[in-house]
Amino acid sequence: MTIQEAIQVRHSVRQYKDTAIEAEKIAQLQALIDECNREAGVHIQLVTNEPNAFSGGLAKYGKFSGVSNYLAMIGKKGSAEAIGYCGEKIVLLAQMLGLNSCWVGLTFRKQPDKYEIREGEVLNSVIALGYGATQGVQHPQKKSFDDVAKIATTDGVCPEWFRAGVEAALLAPTAVNQQKFLFVLHDNNRVEAKPNYLLIGSYVHTDLGIVKYHFEVAAGKENFEWINCSTD
Repeated sequence: MTIQEAIQVRHSVRQYKDTAIEAEKIAQLQALIDECNREAGVHIQLVTNEPNAFSGGLAKYGKFSGVSNYLAMIGKKGSAEAIGYCGEKIVLLAQMLGLNSCWVGLTFRKQPDKYEIREGEVLNSVIALGYGATQGVQHPQKKSFDDVAKIATTDGVCPEWFRAGVEAALLAPTAVNQQKFLFVLHDNNRVEAKPNYLLIGSYVHTDLGIVKYHFEVAAGKENFEWINCSTD
């Protein structure tokens, strides 16, 4: 499976089988986690064989079951966009390895003895991980290309790479499927990604990092440069 195919077929999964993740897959995930932590300055940690985070009433409310593996998405304050970008990179690798996943912001119990949170860091979210009972389903797409894209170039032309990037971003997971983001194409192949501050605002920057990674994969990093990168 290619990463482009992973973007197409990955859906949020909340119910998991009692099947251990193989050591070789754990090693591949850990290698990417280490790379992300080193390059982005985040502190993401993979927690395995730990069912307590998803064993309480919050998890049941969120319709989770069988979750015993997850990513603890930890970073310094102000790193939410990097958390989203790196987390989705790991999520898509997991999909390519035959695993399933789900970003989780609220419906889990913190387990501080299972991961390290250093001074100045916060737990942004977790990502459930493992072999899904199903492959999930595609949520109805609330937005169209025209809703989340703006052409601000002198000639008004929309290149194919920009359209491909935006369409991939529309397939990305966002908090309660809000899709509160906007991509703006400027002259000289410069792209601006902007969050919209509506509902559950605490996750808009995480969402922005997620959709920016999808955009990069489909558009091709060689075709454009980011401008006005968001900070939170």
